[in-house]
Amino acid sequence: MKILVTGSAGFIGSALSLRLLQRGDEVIGIDCLNDYYDVSLKEARLARTLAYDAYTDLRVDIQDRSAVADVFASHRPQRVVNLAAQAGVRYSIENPMAYVDTNLTGFANILEGCRHHEVEHLVYASSSSVYGANTNMPFSVHDNVDHPLSLYAASKKANELMAHTYSHLYRLPTTGLRFFTVYGPWGRPDMALFKFTRAILADEPIEVFNFGKHRRDFTYIDDIVEGVIRVLDRTPEPNPDWSGDAPDSASSTAPYRLYNIGNHHPVELMDYIEVLERCLGKTAEKTLLPLQAGDVPDTYADVQDLVRDTGYKPDTSVEVGVSRFVDWYRSYYRV
Repeated sequence: MKILVTGSAGFIGSALSLRLLQRGDEVIGIDCLNDYYDVSLKEARLARTLAYDAYTDLRVDIQDRSAVADVFASHRPQRVVNLAAQAGVRYSIENPMAYVDTNLTGFANILEGCRHHEVEHLVYASSSSVYGANTNMPFSVHDNVDHPLSLYAASKKANELMAHTYSHLYRLPTTGLRFFTVYGPWGRPDMALFKFTRAILADEPIEVFNFGKHRRDFTYIDDIVEGVIRVLDRTPEPNPDWSGDAPDSASSTAPYRLYNIGNHHPVELMDYIEVLERCLGKTAEKTLLPLQAGDVPDTYADVQDLVRDTGYKPDTSVEVGVSRFVDWYRSYYRV
């Protein structure tokens, strides 16, 4: 199968591309290698996929309409996984227009490419951030999510709405995946595990927000990738039981679905830090700080729909996942 992966030098995009290549798919990877974080890490991730003849590496920014259109016209992918995005809740407060350019304009360009080139299925990254002010746990894809707390969250909710429109108007099969706090080897340096590890090894204090009273549904990268592949291989169909009198937000009369991909096992942030301390053999000096603007205190994924439709349930424990990250980090940075 010929699959277009956007954000192919990113944390999830690189891991997904590698798995697809290993199972025999042809992958067209596009990434602009922006400098939101260390470009050399992105290049090192890319080196893993460039070793495969079935991988095509393209330097394209998804907000460039003509460049994206050329990719679709030249390569004609059968399926598309859109993982290119401006990530980060806190950064969206500092640089909001980056989220408009990539997450809205860029996603519209991907939708148009899929529409005009008979793509069989578009899978795209949403986020647990869309749950915003919701407090009913675990978070369900069937719950209303109309109160985002950051522009990042709002942009991801907008992606879900835009995708539904294309599913309805053009019968383009789309599936949105709400990822819950992804971590693991080759991760993003702007995320907590990476920051904590660097600081602890350097004997520097770590910043712990909301005074450590966070719970997160930490989800290991391999579990995320397996979930994406299971969903990618399953083209959504219209829900014959959907009713406008009691509208279900996770399905539609169009070929449209939403799923949570999370570990379904929230962990206290302080417990997560303790696991990291044990793996590093060092105790962190902690600076306790208030909840940051745009953050939510807790996340917890209801994955019943994912399990029902794909037979897959993420289950890697933080003890296993953090240990694997630390092993990779020490090897990669030689510390």
